[in-house]
Amino acid sequence: MKSNQVIINWVNKDTSILDLGCGDGSILEILSLEKNVKGLGVEIDPKNIQSCIDKGINVIEQNIDEGITNFKSKSYDYVLLSETIQVLENPEQALLEITRIGKSSIVTFPNFAHWKSRLGLFFLGRMPKTNALPQEWYNTKNIHLCTIKDFESLCEKLEISIDKKTVINSNKESFLFKNIFPNFFGELITYQVSRKI
Repeated sequence: MKSNQVIINWVNKDTSILDLGCGDGSILEILSLEKNVKGLGVEIDPKNIQSCIDKGINVIEQNIDEGITNFKSKSYDYVLLSETIQVLENPEQALLEITRIGKSSIVTFPNFAHWKSRLGLFFLGRMPKTNALPQEWYNTKNIHLCTIKDFESLCEKLEISIDKKTVINSNKESFLFKNIFPNFFGELITYQVSRKI
C-alpha cells in the first residue's frame, strides 16, 4: 500500500484539507474527485504550482519554513505534510503549526532506520539510497532525516497524539515483519496526529 492510498483511505468525504508541500497537486486532485474534498495546496516550486493550476487545484505560493501563521487555528479538517517534513528547516515548529491549523494532520516521511539504510551505511560506509531515499547525499532536499522512534519521541515531547500509524514498504519482502519491527522494516511511515489547543 502506497502512502497516497493510505491518505485517501484516512480522509473522510466532504471535508477540507490543507496540503503543505503539495507538489504537483496529485493527491489533492484525487481527493477532490473521489472524496469531494475542498483543498488548498501550499507549494514553493514554480513548476509544481503551474501543474496545480493546470489541474484546477487551488494553490498558493508560500515557504513553509518562513511560517504558516496566516492560517487560523482548526480551520481545516486535515493538514497534510506528505514527504515534506524531512526537507523543512524546523520540523518541530511545522508539527506544532499543522496540529494547530488542522483538526487532524497526516504526516508521511521516509524512515532512516529502515534495514536498507542501516546496511548501506554500515557495509558500504556511504549515505544510503533506497526507494524512499533515492537521491545522492549532495543533491537531496532531505535535511532532517528521522526514524519512527525519533518522530514518536518528538510527538511525545510536543504533546501531540498519534491517532493512527501505517508502515509502508515498496515491496513485499518484509510484509510479515513490518508491524512487529516497524523501525527496522518500515520504509515509509504515515501518521495521523492531533493536538488539543
